[in-house]
Amino acid sequence: MPDYVLKATAGNGQIRVFAATTQGLAETARRLHQTSPVVTQALGRLLTAGSLMGSMMKNADELITLKIAGDGPLSGLLVTADAKGNVKGYPYVNDLHDTMESPLPVSEAIGGGALNIMKDIGLKEPYVGYSPLISGELAEDLTYYYAQSEQIPTSVSLGVLLNNDGTVRQAGGFIIQLMPDTDDEVIDALEAALADTPSLTKLLDEGKSLEAIMEDLFRNLSLKVNKTEITRFSCDCSRQRITKALTSIGKEDLIDMISDQEDIEINCDFCKEKYLFSTADLESILTRIEENEG
Repeated sequence: MPDYVLKATAGNGQIRVFAATTQGLAETARRLHQTSPVVTQALGRLLTAGSLMGSMMKNADELITLKIAGDGPLSGLLVTADAKGNVKGYPYVNDLHDTMESPLPVSEAIGGGALNIMKDIGLKEPYVGYSPLISGELAEDLTYYYAQSEQIPTSVSLGVLLNNDGTVRQAGGFIIQLMPDTDDEVIDALEAALADTPSLTKLLDEGKSLEAIMEDLFRNLSLKVNKTEITRFSCDCSRQRITKALTSIGKEDLIDMISDQEDIEINCDFCKEKYLFSTADLESILTRIEENEG
């Protein structure tokens, strides 16, 4: 079954619910980037967060970028998502030489640092939010971000379970938010339900569906599922985009590259696709630049 995001409300519309199952998404990223176990877990968590936060955007052309910059050995992560379920991301360091027998905690791999979130919602300038990393566990860091930067009471859960060979067995998460002026009894009921619920990935690993898990979590709060949407690892890189990027670097740099008389290979950070440009290709790009100037 493909990965998907479930959108719902509960507590008579006073609670917003976004939940996702993302095993395929996380495993695709692991395979593309050949990540060691702790990197797989960290990247899988942030990709799940991107999937959830992308689904929260209102318009199809909006984009969200989540950037983790830490002082731990992982150094950082970058994830971009749109409102159509397309998510992509990469770690700054692929392999921390940890193993399933000697795992490294995600918090230790990331360390201290900052979480930056950029939302491109079609305005002249994108919205940029920032908050410090309070634990490096990502779910806690996002919960803190929502409380401090957006002033929205939020509960975030993100998880990735691995097989003995380091592949992704299960992944998923949820973002639950309270609307303004939510009744105290609704808040109390939600807090009690969250405290009494095992981790989402554990329940998914037991074979329970996302719908069943959410129905059980909100059994006293009248869950109403509004829609489900497919989510996937998808990169929109192309030779045309890379050509545009080369055009933007300027004549001087292009001339230097051409003078080397060597082909250049440009790799996409997100999907690892390789694009080869010969000297003739670079000369053609330079010619177009000069024609546009003239």
